[in-house]
Amino acid sequence: MTTLTSTPRADGFHMPAEWAPHSQTWMVWPQRPDNWRLGGKPAQLAFSAVAKAIAEFELVTVCVSAEQYENARARLDHANIRLVEISTDDAWVRDTGPTFVTNGQGEVRGVDWAFNAWGGFDGGLYSPWNRDDQVASKILEIERSKRYRTEGFVLEGGSIHVDGEGTLITTEECLLNRNRNPHLSREEIEAVLSQHLAVDKVIWLPDGLFNDETDGHVDNFCCYVRPGEVLLAWTDDESNPNYVRCQAAMRVLQATKDAKGRELIVHKMPIPGPLHATEEECAGVDLVAGSQERSPEVRLAGSYVNFLIVNGGIIAPRFDDPMDAEAEAILSRVFPEHRVVMVPGREILLGGGNIHCITQQQPAG
Repeated sequence: MTTLTSTPRADGFHMPAEWAPHSQTWMVWPQRPDNWRLGGKPAQLAFSAVAKAIAEFELVTVCVSAEQYENARARLDHANIRLVEISTDDAWVRDTGPTFVTNGQGEVRGVDWAFNAWGGFDGGLYSPWNRDDQVASKILEIERSKRYRTEGFVLEGGSIHVDGEGTLITTEECLLNRNRNPHLSREEIEAVLSQHLAVDKVIWLPDGLFNDETDGHVDNFCCYVRPGEVLLAWTDDESNPNYVRCQAAMRVLQATKDAKGRELIVHKMPIPGPLHATEEECAGVDLVAGSQERSPEVRLAGSYVNFLIVNGGIIAPRFDDPMDAEAEAILSRVFPEHRVVMVPGREILLGGGNIHCITQQQPAG
């Protein structure tokens, strides 16, 4: 594998939008018992359902440990699903896998961001995380893709969304957090994003969803549906702890123009819940010092915005919540060219994220 010392922008590469054609989607098989209850068995069923839903639209590659290989192979019985053996610390490939960039001439490369488990020893969710920090380079090795490594610059894929036309959306809560890149100013962080993703405008939302243990990843809160249009998690309930966050984000979005000078059209997506883990669900998680504790008191950061756009489809979570049907209807309306597939999302949410967090698209070459 070639590790380049230049930047994607200097080499004519950019991060395409998620709706650009994919060659495949990457996932990682869950098994970490201090994050996934009952040794990850319920989560494995949930991940299998997601993988099979994606596999109806495009190829899927699932990274799996040696000890789980046989089990995963038996459960992922679909002609479009490939397994590769990779050691990881957990299963959040959106944040540990590479961010793929393309040059418009058929070449695909990858950005390998430094990873510190969402905050390192200042609020991070587990340690060690060295195997997760290797996931991007291992995937690029398998794909024979050239690699850009941002040594010393921490970023997770779930903390950014792009429109493929020069605009990136993120949150101050995450990217300006002291536990990511405290040595860099906002302008310096924007410069790194500009050089590695070829974006010209960064839209900073103040915060992500309430209680999001990733420090407010934008992919759980607000995403692009097409250039100039975003989908924002929303509540009109002033007693909902997300109310002030939604209002603040809306003010920014309504006052901002994108890199092409467009005013943004904002679609609202209702927030489900309140959702909480049960006593039984929390009791199924191994207790390990330094790992995220699970409690029925904590409101879960459930969101219908945490979906994946695939070739011709939308794979989105449902929560057996009264809002499920409305969420599906909104997705069908804003993505009229795509087939919306709702997959059970509760087990993934119990681990701290959802469908977008456990997937990483690889654009077509």
